[in-house]
Amino acid sequence: MRSLLAAASALLLTGCAALTEDGTEQAAGEGRRVVVALYPLQYVAERVAGEGLDVENLTAAGGEPHDLDLGVRETALVTDAALLVYVARLQPAVDDAAEQNAGGAVLEVTDVVDLLPFEGEHHEGESQQERAEHGELDPHFWHDPLRMADLGDAVAARLGEIDPERADSYTDNADALRTDLETLDREYADGLAGCRIDTVVTNHDAVGYLEKYGVKLESIAGISPDAEPTPAELAALRDVIEEEGITTVFSETLVSAATAETLAGDLGLDTAVLDTVEGLTDQTADEDYLSLMRSNLAALQEANGC
Repeated sequence: MRSLLAAASALLLTGCAALTEDGTEQAAGEGRRVVVALYPLQYVAERVAGEGLDVENLTAAGGEPHDLDLGVRETALVTDAALLVYVARLQPAVDDAAEQNAGGAVLEVTDVVDLLPFEGEHHEGESQQERAEHGELDPHFWHDPLRMADLGDAVAARLGEIDPERADSYTDNADALRTDLETLDREYADGLAGCRIDTVVTNHDAVGYLEKYGVKLESIAGISPDAEPTPAELAALRDVIEEEGITTVFSETLVSAATAETLAGDLGLDTAVLDTVEGLTDQTADEDYLSLMRSNLAALQEANGC
């Protein structure tokens, strides 16, 4: 028994292999698991994989994905995964693990999903390091259901290569997922048409893909939720709020609401919360991508008089 535990510990520490249930060594990348970097990818992978493969999320529930660090267990998961799915430059620790530790197939989202550039200028409160880490493309693609559907098709194709016997099942699952996501896309297009207010003020640039539905987004802190806006930026934002008749400032889940609440308090505005859909929490454990997106739609409709 001691020798078996020692062997398991050694394998985890090296990140180069794993043990099967019967205690035999398993080569890197030969596991029956899809490993994903954060919740939206988990939702897609679970819908497409169905009963074919298990899905494991590297970002724990309630964790802030941008701050993810990988320990021994997570590194071993990456090594053992039949497929790793992640978004480049969103989580640096996962970028490193994909390059150094991935033992199976790798699907990097920007290879199969067209990302949009960040709109507008970087905020002055953002450091050069933050700007370099995020790059010029907005990684929060999951706020566009149709881009999520494109990812589903790509996951199905990769899983079909890994597990040919279930290839048709993966394709059927991706088709069913696309149907649900196309319905959600129509709900957003209809629900945000003809709003009395078409500008949405958020804590940081996390929901930019919603602009496809005709809303304009203004952020307090830019691409980094921890950045401090300058007095000039706050003054410009106050002008927009007054000109557009904005009634609500949105904060987001998983990050501090202090900046949004301060701005709203100074201007006598309401506050509300948009779920970034980056991860589930104790409060949203019974929700999923579709229900969270619909809750966001309802919040936007109420705030903007749609």
